[in-house]
Amino acid sequence: EQGSESQPVWSPNGDRLAYVSTETGSPQVHIYWVDSGDSAAVTQLTQAPSNLSWSPDGSQIAFSMFTPKSKPAPVSLPGKPEGANWTEAPKYVDKDNYRFDGGGYAKDGHQQIYVIPATGGSPRQLTDDEFNHGGQLAWSPDSKHIFFSANRRDDAFRQPVNSEIYRLTLSSKKVSAVTDRDGPDGSPKVSPNGEKIAFTGYDDTKMSFQASKLYVMNLDGSNVQVLTDDLDRGVTGFEWDTDSQGLYFTYDDKGVGQLARTTLNGEHTKLTDRVGGLSYSRPYGGGDFSVAKGDRIAFTISNPMRPAELALWDSGDVQQLTRLNEDALGHKQLAKVEEINYKSSVDGIDLQGWIAYPPGFDKDKEYPLMLEIHGGPHTNYGPRFAAEVQLFAAAGYVVLYTNPRGSTSYGSDFANEIHHNYPSHDYNDLMDGVDAVIDKGFINEDELFVTGGSGGGVLTAWIVGHTDRFKAAVVAKPVINWYSFVLTADMYNFFYQYWFPG
Repeated sequence: EQGSESQPVWSPNGDRLAYVSTETGSPQVHIYWVDSGDSAAVTQLTQAPSNLSWSPDGSQIAFSMFTPKSKPAPVSLPGKPEGANWTEAPKYVDKDNYRFDGGGYAKDGHQQIYVIPATGGSPRQLTDDEFNHGGQLAWSPDSKHIFFSANRRDDAFRQPVNSEIYRLTLSSKKVSAVTDRDGPDGSPKVSPNGEKIAFTGYDDTKMSFQASKLYVMNLDGSNVQVLTDDLDRGVTGFEWDTDSQGLYFTYDDKGVGQLARTTLNGEHTKLTDRVGGLSYSRPYGGGDFSVAKGDRIAFTISNPMRPAELALWDSGDVQQLTRLNEDALGHKQLAKVEEINYKSSVDGIDLQGWIAYPPGFDKDKEYPLMLEIHGGPHTNYGPRFAAEVQLFAAAGYVVLYTNPRGSTSYGSDFANEIHHNYPSHDYNDLMDGVDAVIDKGFINEDELFVTGGSGGGVLTAWIVGHTDRFKAAVVAKPVINWYSFVLTADMYNFFYQYWFPG
């Protein structure tokens, strides 16, 4: 087909596939029929649809879509005099978050929920309040209600993470809250037997890092249970098993993507530690998986030498299904990636990093060292494919990347070492890593280099201001002025409350 395809979603009985395509010139909902192999657009929308979701009876498709709603300015200005050189019309702003880096001024309107017949037709708008209604859309088993997460508070600007799960009744368009907790409640998914809703969230304590937990509750919001309270790792994705007796979920542990299963009593079983590979440029976390009938699980498998491939988990066995990148990388000599562990010179805590060695590495020679620092700062690097790291190594550098304090996947205490204290000893953690590699005896100490983006740009700038041991530095997309950042950044209503004490 001509165009870009995305967001594929199977119908409940697997006979059709709904997806978004630009084949007709703009993003529209399309259907693919498995039996015939035919496909067709079933909408003529003026904005891009997202979060497609089939009703359990297969008759309808719900989606969310930005819906413009212009507001007149409170005053009208006199018209332009004939022959005058007139300036641009003034902009009237009544939104707290009114512009975005790279996006310009925010348009008037909100994300709303719609439903269309699966056979095509006119979309029916189900929400029209001045709140954003996006994210996962989950149907009740009788196809009469949709569950979704949103922040529908009048003071949502001052409570930016305090979302709830709501039930939307299609017949009346009535919206009612199912949860009521200080903190985010997101990504609702109804169990296959229609009895429970699983979702993610946490009790908000205003810390700069808070691990997302996995919960279940009844459809009416009663009997809320947390399933991962003892894990102290952030849940990154989840799906119900096919008999509604438990859930599969992913999380990062010490820089490595894990797939696990939990019972409804919160008893966990690890299934595989090879999930990831979706961040091609740098070795960040992130992976995806899907559960099929019989609890076979397709997932993205991670490997430091290759971008993500598809693999199948079946009763404990893992089988890689694709090798899509062999034609591009199979004939190349890539950097070997090796874990390094060391202790902090500040307080002795354990620290972890990875070294990428140049192709043809000889431990009896001396090499320049490149320190590459991750952003976030609350995220993690790990033993994953990274095009930038491979390019640096191919150019002859030994590349070091680490998870200093503040990184995720080591628990909440480790991540919050930099709460209201950033940069701080994370700088020392990075220097300890450099020293640990130098101690191996193959680094030319006159050729040390450092770079990082975003939070890594902050730390690179901090390093330049605290030591002259590096020959050169590239500070990429940093924050340099905390005052302008906390009061004008895209999410300033979050940062001023969670990252700064004053």
